[in-house]
Amino acid sequence: MPHSDDTPTEISQMGYEAAREELVDVVRILEQGGLDLDASLALWERGEALANRCEEHLAGARGRVEAALAAAEANRK
Repeated sequence: MPHSDDTPTEISQMGYEAAREELVDVVRILEQGGLDLDASLALWERGEALANRCEEHLAGARGRVEAALAAAEANRK
């Protein structure tokens, strides 16, 4: 999750794969339990932000695919 200097990566700068990988780690840690409430909430909030970042990437990819399909269809006519 964090860089080697222990500062969290800025989520808005993360690519899909990095955000997804960290989200998997966040879920794993939360499922293990043992964190105090504040740490759990902070981790949960980061997980929500990571999930939103993944959705942004997927929405962008979906838009690009739809545009490519529409362009291919227009070229056939």
